[in-house]
Amino acid sequence: MGEILVLVDHIDGEVKKAGLELLTLARSLGEPSAVWIGEGLDAGRPVLAEHGAAKVYAADAALNEYVTAPRAELLARLVADKAPAAVLVSATPENKEVAGRLAVRLGSGVLTDVVAVDADLVAEHSIFGGAMRSRSKVASGTPVIAVRPNSVAVQPSPAAAEVEQVAVELSEAAKGARVLERVVQEKGERPELTEAGIVVSGGRGVGNAENFAVIERLADSLGAAVGASRAATDAGWYPHAFQVGQTGKTVAPQLYVAVGISGAIQHRAGMQTSKTIVAVNKDAEAPIFDLVDYGVVGDLFQVVPQLTEEIEKRK
Repeated sequence: MGEILVLVDHIDGEVKKAGLELLTLARSLGEPSAVWIGEGLDAGRPVLAEHGAAKVYAADAALNEYVTAPRAELLARLVADKAPAAVLVSATPENKEVAGRLAVRLGSGVLTDVVAVDADLVAEHSIFGGAMRSRSKVASGTPVIAVRPNSVAVQPSPAAAEVEQVAVELSEAAKGARVLERVVQEKGERPELTEAGIVVSGGRGVGNAENFAVIERLADSLGAAVGASRAATDAGWYPHAFQVGQTGKTVAPQLYVAVGISGAIQHRAGMQTSKTIVAVNKDAEAPIFDLVDYGVVGDLFQVVPQLTEEIEKRK
């Protein structure tokens, strides 16, 4: 099996869940090698080792002083030196740009928004809001594959994670856009939406911004993240950063609770791969009930407080 390069996203050494998903996927395709840019490797290396990274190619933090292009140049250099079977990145907006730039430099094909890859490097895509699946394969060059977060279940598998320092001389074009300032977003007590094991989302049925307190209380009783449908965020009831759906974030938690959400295909595209789905809606004909494992037909303002109270009793 060939080497598989995995671009690992991290914040000050804390490896993002999407990176662990990529390492898990890479093990089924070949020998995973993590690509680490910036500080924090001392903290991150044990996590990479636990999840199967045979090698870690560590690059200087100076690459983070610029926008996207240096990452593509670093990966292009590694592809030239190591001849991997494929390059995997998470399908975030920034990394999809990295993937596109890298594919151009390599003269290779690029596949984006991938949800699965088989041993022959044939990729599967979820399209039209999850209504259809398509399959594709890069015809020439080193495949560059951007995998949608929450498409792969993380599975540990210890490996050596041997560190090799790498360097790349950046072109002047790659230095064209510089990061002048970074602002640290305040992190609340709730888990991050795309990495949470439990998500509770509210929709149009919640009625207004103040009523989202009902959703938050249920989420806090479960130790869950809070999400919202597009209708709720467009109405200004909850910030757009918490939108779940085709035009928002994709989640795949162990438990997804949809409250007052009808189940439009736009929303379903962002949560339908959740392991267990529970819905509360007063409309028995709501499309969400076609998708759920457990459904409650009833007034959310009666059902959800009772559910929250019962969960609190059992803690």
